[in-house]
Amino acid sequence: MNLLSVTWEVSPVIFSLGPISVRWYGLFWALSFYIGYEILARIFKKENIGQKELDSLLIHIAIGSVLGARLGHCFFYDFDYYIANPVEVFFIWQGGLASHGGAIGILLAMLRFHKKKSSKPFFWTVDRLLIAVALAAFFIRMGNMMNHEIYGYETDLPWGFKFIDNVYRWMEGAEPVFTSPRHPTGIYEGIGYLFVFFSMLWMYFKKMPRLYEGFLTGYFLITLFTWRFLVEYVKEVQSAFEENLPINMGQILSIPMILLGIGILVYAFKKKKPAI
Repeated sequence: MNLLSVTWEVSPVIFSLGPISVRWYGLFWALSFYIGYEILARIFKKENIGQKELDSLLIHIAIGSVLGARLGHCFFYDFDYYIANPVEVFFIWQGGLASHGGAIGILLAMLRFHKKKSSKPFFWTVDRLLIAVALAAFFIRMGNMMNHEIYGYETDLPWGFKFIDNVYRWMEGAEPVFTSPRHPTGIYEGIGYLFVFFSMLWMYFKKMPRLYEGFLTGYFLITLFTWRFLVEYVKEVQSAFEENLPINMGQILSIPMILLGIGILVYAFKKKKPAI
């Protein structure tokens, strides 16, 4: 580290045992599910919802988020490649997950859970689930930081990060080649997602009796995706076709999420159904 930038040379791999490698990204994914489960377990216990229902919810979310994130990346960012190589859609270990796709996957999983397993109204469950999802979004961006990926444009700000330009080639033994100082957009997004998480947690424990059902869902969508939209202004595009767009794909996909959040808030205040 010097006065002008941070040299980020952390390896994506924590340790290896023969051909098996444990990566920071995988650890953060696991932590997001484990801590999310613990948070929801305490919430469900507080509100007398059975363990079986919680376990079913987490299974739905795990499957929906991973499938949605993978398909979202393939469809939104590399459609031409994956339509020509459809088998590689299943090669998740090669990387490529999109948070907007994960959000859509979670929504579809929640619709199925509500129809088949839930004992509570749809927004009752989603309001509480998204507290854990906000924290998971933070962990995922920290995983991106460890992978030296999804960073921003060049900057001369003192907190600019020099990332390893081709981290996988470096891990195979090549000398590291660093980028010029870039905006650490993973940290920018992570800070925003932590704010959403802690503010939702505070509202749940301190303000829930005064809130309407669906309020936390609308709040989550508006705040998280507005922050994502703003950070995208300093983030490098993930696919070449985005360079010709007036706003990038991350921003395009954030707009309907924000509008959906506004619609849900309007619905919540119109129905005025107590959140508890």
